Amino acid sequence: MQRENQRSQTPDTIGIERCVEVTADGSATLFVPAMNEHYHSVKGALTEAQHIFINMGFQHSPVASPRILEIGFGTGLNAFLTLMAAEQSMRKTYYCGIELHPLPWETIQQLQYSTNPSLHSIHSAGWEEEVQITPHFALQKIQADFASNSFSFNPLIYPPFDVVYFDAFAPEKQPEMWDTQLFERLYVSMNKGAILTTYCAKGIVRRTLQSVGFVVERLSGPPGGKREILRASKP
Repeated sequence: MQRENQRSQTPDTIGIERCVEVTADGSATLFVPAMNEHYHSVKGALTEAQHIFINMGFQHSPVASPRILEIGFGTGLNAFLTLMAAEQSMRKTYYCGIELHPLPWETIQQLQYSTNPSLHSIHSAGWEEEVQITPHFALQKIQADFASNSFSFNPLIYPPFDVVYFDAFAPEKQPEMWDTQLFERLYVSMNKGAILTTYCAKGIVRRTLQSVGFVVERLSGPPGGKREILRASKP
């Protein structure tokens, strides 16, 4: 795999450098040299997102009008794929994405995910407000540190969620995002029968989810990618 010489920085003041890389399925991802970490699987960014979050998450949920929460909004790829699936299935979907370091549109353009104008609408939508992007997809982006003890979902403002996409950086790169207290916070913010999907199938993550109260199952990973992923359900 060859790394492109395109580099960009986020609009925040901490100057995080990110490089565009092409993954095995031809779709692109971002690489963060300071963390030696990618935003998506190098085995296939698009393949991974579609399998883990759409096929095993959104499409698995029986809820007619699901409320979705994404931890790690990142490039917006999961949100865009959910929008496309929501329009195709005509399921009215509310999508809440949490991201501490938003990416500039110039960086998203370099990834060349799609020419669909809805992708730009997702990234141009204001933060901290609910925006109706398409007839079946409403988006609310929150710029916040989910790992902070000061962050919480007020149930009067945020009704319980039906699906959670847990897409934070890997535990060894960002251990604070995989803390038991964070999963407890997610558990209480989810409806009964709600599901959480994540690419990380490490034993410690599975045991943490179980200790919180989730029923956890191992599923086959995306084609050509990880051998297993996890899906957790709230009984």
